[in-house]
Amino acid sequence: MTTQPEYATYMKDVGWKVENYGTDPDVEVDVAPEDYAKGRDPQLDKAIEIALEQLKKKPVELPDFKDRPKLPLPVFEIAKNGNGSAHKLVN
Repeated sequence: MTTQPEYATYMKDVGWKVENYGTDPDVEVDVAPEDYAKGRDPQLDKAIEIALEQLKKKPVELPDFKDRPKLPLPVFEIAKNGNGSAHKLVN
């Protein structure tokens, strides 16, 4: 079922908005019928292009993992109670 927007909201920083209205795209990309017919996705291609440009400008920096704490994993025991169902007991 499709419905039309019924309600509007007002906020000081953005003004009036209607429900079911998403966000405007940062970059508009046209998708032609022949792109769809040939299985191409120009929106995805543009997104990948922008992401790779951003990674060139600011590469990912991994944190230093040498001094991370050594926390043991919790140990679980499966126990059955009187009605046959199981529950976990933490040691």
